[in-house]
Amino acid sequence: MTWFTFPADNLLCRYLSISITVWLTLLLVLTIVPAVLGVSLGIRRLYMRTLLKIFEWATIRMEMGAKEKNQQLYKPYSSGIIAKEPPSSLQQEIQGLRGSASCEFEMADIFYFCRRGVESMVDDEVTTRFSAQELESWNLLTRSNYNFRHISLRLTVLWGLGVLIRYGVLLPLRVTLAVTGISLLLVLTQLVGFLPNRELRFFLSEKVHLMCYRICVRALTAIITYHNRENKPKNGGICVANHTTPIDVIILANDGCYSMVGQVHGGLMGMIQRAMVRSSPHIWFERSEVKDRHLVAKRLGNHVADKTKQPILIFPEGTCINNTSVMMFKKGSFEIGCTVYPVAIKYDPRFGDAFWNSSKFGMVNYLLRMMSSWAIVCSVWYLPPMNREEGEDAVQFANRVKAAIAAQGGLVDLIWDGGLKRAKVKEAFKEEQQKLYSKVLVGVQDQGDNKQLEDENPEEDKSHQDSTKGQ
Repeated sequence: MTWFTFPADNLLCRYLSISITVWLTLLLVLTIVPAVLGVSLGIRRLYMRTLLKIFEWATIRMEMGAKEKNQQLYKPYSSGIIAKEPPSSLQQEIQGLRGSASCEFEMADIFYFCRRGVESMVDDEVTTRFSAQELESWNLLTRSNYNFRHISLRLTVLWGLGVLIRYGVLLPLRVTLAVTGISLLLVLTQLVGFLPNRELRFFLSEKVHLMCYRICVRALTAIITYHNRENKPKNGGICVANHTTPIDVIILANDGCYSMVGQVHGGLMGMIQRAMVRSSPHIWFERSEVKDRHLVAKRLGNHVADKTKQPILIFPEGTCINNTSVMMFKKGSFEIGCTVYPVAIKYDPRFGDAFWNSSKFGMVNYLLRMMSSWAIVCSVWYLPPMNREEGEDAVQFANRVKAAIAAQGGLVDLIWDGGLKRAKVKEAFKEEQQKLYSKVLVGVQDQGDNKQLEDENPEEDKSHQDSTKGQ
């Protein structure tokens, strides 16, 4: 039987081969080679400035549509739903309701607890930290727009064009880069791990990790601005940062190598962990070892004692927060007795929501949302190194570091434990409120009751919570 092909088939094959060749060439020249060399061609910065102009134009069009209909655009509440009064102690507020300093129970006392309860249900400080940050303007992503009724035909066409670009061009490109970066990490770290010379192995491992992380950063179209690089973490220390997303690791590792700390996993993540630990010193714990605080502290202490090893990267919050605040730091990493290098990370939500709501989205779904967003834009500040002062315990040191990170990143400094994301409020919190009220009834003046916000979460509870939920 004679086989033959139509001219159209030959033309289609040529077109596909040319397209694949051009695609791989652009990928190699514009992305992989700059990642290997550690340089930037400025394409992502130009892309970001172009997006900002488009967003501004879209906002103006929606404002014009709202004016034509004599309506106002929806604006998120930037300072909460409830306008709360300046914080004061429980005793002061109850005395203000009573109008006297009486020590007996009065019906007016009920209004204080009713008001605080309603405030907590409507606009509490914890629940709002585990939902996506609301935007002032639309960024042409459907999931971030609350003003659909003001969208014009031009905006609809622009949004449709954006969908084609994000899913038809950016998503395939990003998936290709992500697969390339992870594959190179798996293969090259395995090869480097076979080198007998320790110094050469660590040197090459650092270069391999930097190259692969830079490729992964480009897979997210991440545009990162690093500040105060003279304060970058050094060997023999611990780097602590606020936690918004699992890609925080890639954001920081793009500018320097760290030793990771985490639980041993299976599947693809387990393969990556085993490959990484062959070429550089990382700390992986078995599931049974994670709850052994003394074992964890010992391994961390042994690592930082070796000044040839990379700094340890830890996220003391223990969970992802929506990048509007910093919640309680677990004290485990502050008991080691070494230099701590604080790092503040702040994401720009206009280009894509980096927050990972693990109770709502799985890892695959989350990564798909990230790779189909416009970009990941963030700023990283390296703060001056901090050491534990004389007479300062681990909890106080952790709070001081947390306050510095919050102030630099423009984040709200909260005293609450991020573990409340999934756990119920402890009975000790309720009992402490009862103790404070009983002191009002018996007429005992509690000096510590005048501290700001102490009636919501006393230091005693915070220390107790730290001891039960250590690093």
